[in-house]
Amino acid sequence: MTLRLYDTATRSVRDFVPREAGKVGVYLCGLTLQGPPHIGHLRSGVNYDVLRRWLLARGFEVRFIRNLTDIDDKILVKACEQDRPFWSIAYANERALTAAYRSLNVLPPTYEPRATGHIPEMHELIAKLIDTGHAYPATDGSGDVYFDVASWPAYGALSGQSPDAMQAADDAPERGKRDPRDFALWKGAKPDEPADAYWPSPWGRGRPGWHIECSAMCWRYLGEEFDIHGGGLDLTFPHHENEIAQSQAAGLPFARYWVHHGLLGIGGAKMGKSLGNALDLAYVASLGVRPIELRYYYAAAHYRSHIDYTEDSLREWASGFRRIEGFVQRAAERVGPGGLGELPVGFVAAMDDDLNTSAALAVLQEVLREGNTALATGDDVTVRTALGSARAMLDILGIDPLDEAWTGGGRVDDLRGVVDSLVALALEQRAQARSRKDWAAADAVRDQLKLAGVVVEDTPQGPRWTIGEQD
Repeated sequence: MTLRLYDTATRSVRDFVPREAGKVGVYLCGLTLQGPPHIGHLRSGVNYDVLRRWLLARGFEVRFIRNLTDIDDKILVKACEQDRPFWSIAYANERALTAAYRSLNVLPPTYEPRATGHIPEMHELIAKLIDTGHAYPATDGSGDVYFDVASWPAYGALSGQSPDAMQAADDAPERGKRDPRDFALWKGAKPDEPADAYWPSPWGRGRPGWHIECSAMCWRYLGEEFDIHGGGLDLTFPHHENEIAQSQAAGLPFARYWVHHGLLGIGGAKMGKSLGNALDLAYVASLGVRPIELRYYYAAAHYRSHIDYTEDSLREWASGFRRIEGFVQRAAERVGPGGLGELPVGFVAAMDDDLNTSAALAVLQEVLREGNTALATGDDVTVRTALGSARAMLDILGIDPLDEAWTGGGRVDDLRGVVDSLVALALEQRAQARSRKDWAAADAVRDQLKLAGVVVEDTPQGPRWTIGEQD
């Protein structure tokens, strides 16, 4: 079987053939750090983490680059509003993003470059474009440099738009442009922006435009040509369209496949802080939904599909994951956790089919049914096989409940030990009450634990407790 991915550039599902056998270079457009991440942002990290895990499972060596945009118009507006250095705002939001990805078990990228660390590469690309007639410095004294859209006949091919029908690029005033559609590669210093948000350049003191940042970082870490460029569907135009134009005009073949994920909206609208509808991980936690359940919610939908968020749908998917988790825990108690087993043929076929996680989860449910039946009949051989297979599938999706990423480490382990001891003490009191047939006292202990979020289930092997709601 061959992995097939939907390529936005050709509008078709294509066999994935890497540039170099056995190796894959992936670039994912990361966040612009004007604010902390919301759950719409975090879908991107999870979707491409599943792609990366699948590439690894298929035997590829993966170089995964996820950039950070730490200099941008929006960040500078925040800096002026808050009277803070722009880099202070960007760094605080970078740390919040890192913590959020860690809580969702998103593997760290091979490299996570910041835009401000790659000004020389941007200057080199801009100079190439000017020398080849594809860019020009503005003549209005602004210090801006623009890409000449009319000089690139293929402009609009990625997004399927005709340049004649395009509106003006809104990233800079039109006064210095030859054509309203031209976009900024370099932005000259402005008196109403922070004084420290600039670098020297051959065209005057200024800062990079948004689009040139990604082209420079792709070039620096993945070379002139690489395999997969990813990002949200909302980046197809103008951001990715502009990346292709400026990179190829500078002589770089650039990305071989364009893989875009669908967005997470709310009430039919895009989620965003400017719209006042952005929800973060703290909000999700207030609903009693754990990060592993939120990740399942993301992974269950096909990566190219739109998700319209509602509390009810999130709770429903969280409840569904708890049933999966329940089998894994019961089976591990019965036969031991074991290791990751073989991936079912149907699961592999589904993932190779443009990462069809919906079909892959249907295969998982079949294995869970077999495993639960085996648990009921005492067939430990089948239980062990089902557990290993289920864990292998869940590992690809990043939601294996027995993975150390979810069971804890360091301080989390210390807290887990404290909780274990306290719950064990409460369960011992409950057992003593039951032994003397004081059912009211036993029920009171169980009810108090439930109020604290600890659900107790009586099993043939003794009481078992979990965090969360009992279905």
